[in-house]
Amino acid sequence: MSSGAALADRIAVVAGATRGAGRGIAAALGEAGATVICTGRSSVTGRGGSDYDRPETIEGTAALVDDLGGTGVAIQVDHLDPDQVRGLADRIRSEFGRIDVLVNDIWGAEILKGEPPQWNRPIWELDIADGLRILRLGIDTHLITAHALLPLMVERPGGLLIEMTDGTAEYNAANYRISVFYDAVKSAVNRMAFALGHELTPYGATAVAVTPGWMRSEIMLEHFGVTEENWRDADAPPGFAESETPRYVGRAIAAIAADDDRSRWHQRSVSAADLARAYGFVDVDGRQPDAWAHME
Repeated sequence: MSSGAALADRIAVVAGATRGAGRGIAAALGEAGATVICTGRSSVTGRGGSDYDRPETIEGTAALVDDLGGTGVAIQVDHLDPDQVRGLADRIRSEFGRIDVLVNDIWGAEILKGEPPQWNRPIWELDIADGLRILRLGIDTHLITAHALLPLMVERPGGLLIEMTDGTAEYNAANYRISVFYDAVKSAVNRMAFALGHELTPYGATAVAVTPGWMRSEIMLEHFGVTEENWRDADAPPGFAESETPRYVGRAIAAIAADDDRSRWHQRSVSAADLARAYGFVDVDGRQPDAWAHME
């Protein structure tokens, strides 16, 4: 994929940019020259209520954007707090005037969803407080963010809303996903792209639900005791061979944003691999992995 400066005039917000897909998306938008506002709770100034105790920060993501040719801006925000998100909107309006691309990647429930031995249990065997927290982190955050930030995107036509999820609408409709709480969140986010897309249509904006495949996030690499340099040595299920870096789905979002015909994806639910085939971009290692094609 040619990085160039295809998005040099764009103001992008990646909500939930600290790590994983969010960091990969911010990085790929930076590759394309965008100004990327990186939000999240984990900052050099403190965790900001984060459910994770990890070293990644929004400042680290913003620095990566800078290194790749874009302009990174780190703003600490808890997207569960409407007042903080309204404050974010006010700051963006004051400093940048608009939003061209909004990526709703907020999650934060990786620990709460548990490890594979805890999956596929009936609701009455799960902790209800953890389950409801998953719903808040995965659904409420997206709605709060859309409510506050979309007014900055609809002031002129051509805006792009990306709702990040796990699994396409088609896949999730046919497959149970980990637990009733996780299943509800990931199905809801797909539908959210459809519903918000309905509301954005009169304003000439595009809304798309996008899923990565099996993503080698910081947490995933740590889980298998490997790094990005030796990930193939992981003692992991065979499907891990089709895993991808977070930059892959990031390049998918950058490709949509740079496409003048992006409305062809409006209200659809697609994977990074779907978009790689459509646009021809590759992961950082030159591959076009498609983990979903190998799902049983």
